[in-house]
Parts: sequence; structure tokens; C-alpha cells
Amino acid sequence: MAFRIGNPLGDRKASLVWSPENLRLAAGMVFMIGVFAYALLLTRGIPTLTPQGLLLLVASAVVGAYMAMNIGANDVANNLGPAVGSRAITLGWAIVIAAVFEALGAIIAGGEVVGTIKGGIIDPAEIEQVSEFAWLMFSALLAGALWLNLATALGAPVSTTHSIIGAVMGAGIAAGGWALVNWATIGQIVASWLISPLMGGLIAATILYVIKRKITYRSAMHQAAGQVVPWLVALMAWAFATFMLIKGLGDLYRLPVVQAAPVGAVVALAAFLAVRGPIRRSAATLENTKGAVNRLFTVPLIFAAALLSFAHGANDVANAIGPLAAIYEAIKTDEIATRAATPMWILILGAVGLAAGLALYGSKLIRTVGREITELDRMRAFSIALAAAITVIIAAQLGMPISTTHVTIGALFGVGFLREYLKTNYAKMEQTIIAGHEGEERAKVEAYLHRFEAAPIEEKRRMLADIKARSPGIPEAPLFAKKERKAMKKVVKQQLVKRSLVFRIVAAWIITVPATAVLAALLFKLIILLGG
Repeated sequence: MAFRIGNPLGDRKASLVWSPENLRLAAGMVFMIGVFAYALLLTRGIPTLTPQGLLLLVASAVVGAYMAMNIGANDVANNLGPAVGSRAITLGWAIVIAAVFEALGAIIAGGEVVGTIKGGIIDPAEIEQVSEFAWLMFSALLAGALWLNLATALGAPVSTTHSIIGAVMGAGIAAGGWALVNWATIGQIVASWLISPLMGGLIAATILYVIKRKITYRSAMHQAAGQVVPWLVALMAWAFATFMLIKGLGDLYRLPVVQAAPVGAVVALAAFLAVRGPIRRSAATLENTKGAVNRLFTVPLIFAAALLSFAHGANDVANAIGPLAAIYEAIKTDEIATRAATPMWILILGAVGLAAGLALYGSKLIRTVGREITELDRMRAFSIALAAAITVIIAAQLGMPISTTHVTIGALFGVGFLREYLKTNYAKMEQTIIAGHEGEERAKVEAYLHRFEAAPIEEKRRMLADIKARSPGIPEAPLFAKKERKAMKKVVKQQLVKRSLVFRIVAAWIITVPATAVLAALLFKLIILLGG
């Protein structure tokens, strides 16, 4: 018998010290210390900077990096969750791809000039002192970051844009009163809480239903996929090309929808011609199963995740660097600016912060979005990604402000509720019919219903016609009462009807703006009280 000499209590303490959570926390602290040194090195040479201004600017850079980390941890899951949940890509590779494309989007297209007052939520002309404005933006940045940290810890995907908007609003009210706020903009944001998920859910459910109708409800699924998938890829190419031109390239290059859509059509045609042959040849070699057909959606999903990550980095990095740029401009020029030039060091700080937050803490929300809300395969994930891009295009054309977080989560719910509706509807029909039969007849009915469930739409219609005729030449068709035949027919009809989806807005979405507003107001008042 071998004896192990050691200290079990010491081993337990060591395992706690080196736990993954503590390692992530330590890595985050090292990153923040690095940001402090980085900001101090690059700002101390500014001629107009006072010691107090230097302290505020360096502190703001640290908080800005903290905000960027939380954006990376919370918001990026919307782009990666469906692809990871469907197992189109592993979690590790998803984080690598997203970190690279988030950083590229932030640096390349993050904008040389950013709006310092997100969404025009307050009127800076009502603020008298530049120092007060700088502390207002600092309070908003810290409040938004703290709220996102809490939401991420709770596993709640929330809008990072709404977080900073609510924080700016609250700090603005604390600084200048209620009249400082643009309440029309707040009204549009409130409306988007309902519109974004509904629109995303309805579009995603529609796309998924079309895929079911044209591919998985067919007897020869692999052949149907070879015909349909190239058109779906072309639609995705159009949607993402148009999306990138109207929003995804940030301030680098933008076109209105009416100009971007035709360019997207050209890209779609090129994509269709490029993929039609390879997809048809690949489909011909597949087994005639849903799992095999799912593999055709892998590459489009990876491209979608990369493009969404680039677009997110280009646009939402401003939620971290916008307030920081405002503070930098105020300290440097002693003026309040609604648009400010963004030094490269601030862009890099935001980009690296996004990547660091994603790498350290993004896995939790990726799992929540990809695996916990509803079970995903690659067809469903494709529907979600495509719905997100199409929804942004429609909203841009209508001039509606929407949250891509709400759109993506709404699309997830849409896909999940559609599946639940179809399955529940079939289960009710099955229970109704089986309850009316006993003995050997019940076994025969159950076997027939099993065939009915697995059959494609065309076969279902034939089976319904057979049992209605009660043909003696079809011994395997049991005798169903008229009420039972109607129940079976109702299933087929309801599978062909587009379903309107009703959602309950997630509580975290509703309280994001007021929660960050209250927190930012308290922080601002505390700073002023302490002599800020």
C-alpha cells in the first residue's frame, strides 16, 4: 500500500488560489494595470495637461478599458452564441475569431471621430463647466461598465448601447436637471425594447420555416438542400453585404440602404454563382438525413460570426471610447464637444479591451445564448444570423433605432417558440387520437402516427387522403373517426402558416436604462460631493 505525504488543506487552498475564476480575475487586474501604465505613458506629455487633468484622464482610460472588457464579455456572445450552440465552431475557435475581428473592426472602422454624447441623449449646451462635463462622462462610463459587469455575472445579455445611454442620461439629470434630456430619443429607445425582439423573432421564425418547408420536410432532403442552400447563401451574402455597407463598417464607409441594397445584390449573384456547383456536388454525397444536411450551413455560419464581430467592433467600441474621447477633448482643449477626434491610442485601448473581455469572460454568455435559451442546430443558427442582418437593414430603412442584442435574442426566442409550437401542436393531436382507441387498434394507430410524424409534407397529404378513403387495399391505414382526421389535417395546415410571435421582454432589458441612470447619477453626486 502506498502512502501519500502532503497537506490536504494546503492542496485545497492551492486549488482555490489557482481556480479558473481567480486566474481570470488576476489576468483582468494585470490588464488594467497595463492600461494604467499605457495611458500614463501616452498622455503625460500633453502640454496643456494639469496634474489633476492627468489623473482624471488616466483614471478615465482605465474605466474605459474596463467598459470595453465588459462589452466584449457581454455583447459579443450575440454574434458567436448561435454558431457555437449549433456546434458549427468550437468555443475556443469562436473566441479567437471574434477577438481578432472585434479588434480589427474597432481599429480599422471604429472611427477617427466619434460622437461623445451617445445618441444625442443630452444637450451639452446646458452644462456650464467643462470639469462638470468631464466628471459627468466619467460617471456614465463607470456606471455603464458596472452594470454590464453585473449583467454578465448573472448571465443576462443586455444592450451595451442602452447601458451607456441610460448612464449618460442619469448623470446628465444629476448635473443639469430633467430638461437636459432629449426625451424623444428616450421614447424611441423604449419602443425598440418591443420592436427589436419581435421583428428579429418573426424574421428568424419565417426563415427557419422556409428551410423546413423546402428542405427538411422533403423526402429527399440532401437533393433539396443542393437546390435550396445556394439561394440561402446568396440571400445571406446580400444581407451581410448590405448590412456592412449601412452599419458594419462603422464610420469608415457608409451608404444609405437604397444604395447599399443594389451593391448587396451584385455580391449575392457572385456568391450564388460561386457556391452553386460545390454545394450541389457536396449535397449529392451526403446521407439523406437532417444531420448530414446541417453540415452545409457550417461555412456560412463562420463567415456570419466573423462579419458580425467586425461590425460590432466597428460600432460598439464607441460605447467605451466615446465618453473617453469626450473627457480627453474636454481636458485637452477646455471645451465641451459633441464630436471628438479619437487618438489611435484610445482606439487601440478599446480594441484590446473588447478582445480581453471576450477572451476572459465571454464564454459564459456565449453558452447562455448558444445553448441555454433553446437547442440549436446549424439551420436554426443560420436563421438567427440571417434574421439579425435583415432586421438591421429594415430598421435602417425605416429610421428606427434598434438594439442588435435584442434582435438576436428575439430571433433565438422566435426559433425556439416556433419549434415548441409545432411539437406541442402535434403532441395534442396525437393524444386526442390515441385516447379514442384501445387494445390492438391503439397499437396500430400509434405505429401509423409515428409514420405520419416522420413523413414529409407530401407524404402526410397522401396518408390523410388514404385514411379518409378508408381504402380496403391499404390495410396498414387504421380507421380514424372524422374528428381525428380533422385533428391530423389541422397539424399539416398549421405547419404551413406563418406564426406571429409574442414575447415578454427580458427584465434585464427593461431595467438597463433606469438602472444605469440611477447608478450614474449617484456616482456623479458622490464625485461632486467629494470635491470632483
